[in-house]
Amino acid sequence: MSSADEVPPRIEAENAPAAPPHAAVTTEPAKVVTPAAARAAKARRLKSLTIFAVVVWSALVFLAWSQPWFTLTAQGRAGDTLSVTVQGAVAAPALSALALAGLALAAALAIAGSIVRVVLGILEVVLGGSILASSIAAVSNPVLAGQSAVTTATGVAGSSSIQAIATTAGSALWPYLAIAAGALMVLTGILIVISVRRWPVSGRKYQPVQFAAADGRTVGSPAELFESDSDADDEATTAVDDGHGHGDSDPADAHTAGEAQPTADAGSGEDASAAAGADALPVAAADDDSANTAAVDSWDRLSRGQDPTA
Repeated sequence: MSSADEVPPRIEAENAPAAPPHAAVTTEPAKVVTPAAARAAKARRLKSLTIFAVVVWSALVFLAWSQPWFTLTAQGRAGDTLSVTVQGAVAAPALSALALAGLALAAALAIAGSIVRVVLGILEVVLGGSILASSIAAVSNPVLAGQSAVTTATGVAGSSSIQAIATTAGSALWPYLAIAAGALMVLTGILIVISVRRWPVSGRKYQPVQFAAADGRTVGSPAELFESDSDADDEATTAVDDGHGHGDSDPADAHTAGEAQPTADAGSGEDASAAAGADALPVAAADDDSANTAAVDSWDRLSRGQDPTA
């Protein structure tokens, strides 16, 4: 082999393709979903979807209320034929208030408790039924529903007169949308009443205020807290009174009494204590008389213009 065919090992190592770097292996712990967490997530999803449905149905009712519902033809005073457009606000004026009430109900559902949610669910059923009644009444008799618009266009008033000169020329889809939204509101209200126990509990921010004592007791009002404290004090006072009245004394007092018994048995010690007690009463009375006399003298000297401290 010639020297030209020989390649230094160092050059071969430099020309060799670099080995691909090993991919970094990262191990992440698998997320374990417990049954309780799954139920909580399902309850939150149910609550969110229900509230969203209430908002959507109310918005659809409000949208239908703002659109034209019917087209009527009426005979004018000059004998010409007039085309009268009846808006939803004329045919069913109560729908706007009912739709706004539904939106407010959705906001209340987000923070209400279990009992209040049942009441709100029943109210949702009532709102949906009212929307159904108002919309169906307008669809069943468009001329009667649009009589105010006919009166404005022709100057003819009175239900019988308007029905004599006006006929229905066409109807839009908006009143039927209002009917469908009202029916869905009824179903949603029933769903709220049935599934209210499965909803998650509202946050502590919207819970009733609880007052806590130092010993951990919680009550609904401060008055109850003070009443419980006064009851405890009364019980403690009664226990102390019963202890002194029935002779249940403290062991320390009994021990002191036991130690003092030998001294009491000694005749000289008992006589000395009695004599000391008898002598203490006149001395205390004399001190009180001296203090009163000094106070009177000081007042007299002050009234004469003399300094009692001199």
